This record gives sequence, C-alpha cells and structure tokens, in this order.
Amino acid sequence: MVIFTVLFGLVYPLVVTGVAQVAFKDKADGSLVERNGKTVGSSLIAQPFTDAKGVPIRRYFQPRPSAASYDPTYSTGSNYGPLNPALIAKCLEVENKDGTKECDPNTVPQRAKAYRELNGLSDDVKIPVDAVTASASGLDPDISVANAKLQAGCVADARGLSTKKVLQLVGDHTDGRPLGILGEKTVNVLDLNLALDGMRGT
Repeated sequence: MVIFTVLFGLVYPLVVTGVAQVAFKDKADGSLVERNGKTVGSSLIAQPFTDAKGVPIRRYFQPRPSAASYDPTYSTGSNYGPLNPALIAKCLEVENKDGTKECDPNTVPQRAKAYRELNGLSDDVKIPVDAVTASASGLDPDISVANAKLQAGCVADARGLSTKKVLQLVGDHTDGRPLGILGEKTVNVLDLNLALDGMRGT
C-alpha cells in the first residue's frame, strides 16, 4: 500500500504535471487569456457579459445560456429532456423571493423571447438552438456562427459600427470544424469580444 501510494499518489502526478508544464504549459494552466498584463478569462470557459444586475451588455456578444450560472466551480447541465415542461413550457410560473410570480426565464420560449428583444429580431426569425439551450457543462465558451451573426446588428448599433464591419470581425474569428469534419464552425465569445474592444473608436 505504501509503495503504490508513493507511486500513484506522488510520483505519477508529479511526472504528469511536469510533462504538461513543459509540453502544454498554456493548456495545463487553464488556457488563460491576458490583456495588458491582466487575466481577463479563459478561452475554454464561458463567462457572462452582463452588468451588475445581470442584464446583457449590448456592446458585447453573449454566450450560450448556462445552467451553472457561468460558475467554473459548478459545471453542470440542466439534464432536462427535449420534451420536459421545465424546458419547453411557454410560461412556467416561478415564485420570487418577494412572493410575486413570473414566467421562468430559463425555458426555451422565454429565452427565445429575451434573445429576440435584445437583438431586435422579429418573431418569424429562426433562432439557433445554442442561443436558447445550455450546454452539458454550462461553460461552453463558443457559440455557432449563426448565433454570432444574429447578434452582430445589436453589437454594431451599441458601438456605432456598421453591421458589415462587425460581421467581418465574426468571420475573422470563426474557428473551423475539429479535424476538419467534426461538429460545426464556432466562434469563441471571449476572443471576439476582446477583438471588439481592441478596435479603434469602439
């Protein structure tokens, strides 16, 4: 027991950590993103772009909804099936702390309504599924290209830019399919928002 404790509880973790720090230092440290010497987030973990009251900041692209409230120490999904009333109900009433009731904002119809209102979209505009559903981890840092394109107009208006210019930035920060064939093209929200902040006059 002592030998295996030393081997697998001490030696093995130290060797793996050493190899990771030498060969994959950025990934081993959490793929942290720095600007002007300050850590602003991780390219692997979603973060909210909201004000102190939790209202989305229109100057920034918004990530996927999160069942974990974007808390990296509490990675989780809702585990709701596609027909679960808690996910698809038009208005599932929930009680607030003050006793008042309102529609649960975390159902797909309510998320779609909020998404359309934020981005000035009409009711007949189809919304990408990643805009109204949380990922399994609740911390997916990427959104679909379709999602980013629908948000471009709102961001452009808030920054006084042309939608064409913002869409071009989306294109410049679109990542290809893993291995060229898996999944779909995505946009890293933090990367895109930092690029926006780096533009002159915005």
